[in-house]
Amino acid sequence: MCATCGCSGGTVRLLVSDRDHNHDLDPQRGYGRRHEHGHAEHEHEHPEHEHEHPGDEPSEYRQFHEHPQPELQTLEAADGPRTVELQQKVLAKNDEIAQGNREWLRERGILAVNLMSSPGAGKTTLLEATMQGLAGRVTISVVEGDQETALDASRILAAGSSVVQINTGAGCHLDAEMLARALRCLEPQGGSIVMIENVGNLVCPALFDLGEQAKVVLASVTEGADKPLKYPHMFRQADLVLLNKIDLLPYVNFDVREYASGLRKVSPDALLLQVSATTGDGMDSWYDWLRRRTPVAGD
Repeated sequence: MCATCGCSGGTVRLLVSDRDHNHDLDPQRGYGRRHEHGHAEHEHEHPEHEHEHPGDEPSEYRQFHEHPQPELQTLEAADGPRTVELQQKVLAKNDEIAQGNREWLRERGILAVNLMSSPGAGKTTLLEATMQGLAGRVTISVVEGDQETALDASRILAAGSSVVQINTGAGCHLDAEMLARALRCLEPQGGSIVMIENVGNLVCPALFDLGEQAKVVLASVTEGADKPLKYPHMFRQADLVLLNKIDLLPYVNFDVREYASGLRKVSPDALLLQVSATTGDGMDSWYDWLRRRTPVAGD
């Protein structure tokens, strides 16, 4: 169990696929077929985490398992709440790995963006539109975070991008170690963008630094305009807030000015852009924001 937010760590599965290799995706199971063409480094990089489970899944499917080992300590009552001390230790370990990710990305000149939202805000649709809008100008690879299935990874692969699907089981967020393993699988090129689609949740993803250079919160006009005030920690982390599905404004009860006012109260420095990933409205401003932050290959 995650000692910070209470979610169950359970089994974490990494499904590796990219547009240059013929890796089958099983959207319902969320598994990737075993590599059969020379990717030995993916097969043996962490042998202690790879197990076969006879009777559970066919042998041609591969799982990567992680068994979190929370660091526990006995505290006297005078030392304060035990949960607070445990949270600090868990986050400190995560932050150390995140710093390693940050240095790894910097050395290679790669922009990593942590995309966070509630479920259904349109993260995958935004990524599909972004890959199309920036095609030929910048290379984008994707880390997909979901509790189960490879449905979103299948969509990203069909859109022409390399992708790693992370299934967290009962876990409600990605962490720095998950991203570290995903980056080693993706091997993104210099001067490219790695988009991290975090698990749909407006609480826990904000607690975990992944080592990314930018945090983007995606909101939707189909949600309430009070979301920044109700989930302030998430919005305080944001470098950019994208208000999506603005094409639906004539049909929903959503006050953009109320939303913008609430955002300014909790995060005065966050930039707000209004977009529709479906119609393309406002997307050029989003593309420009990304391109300004993308390192030039070789720098």
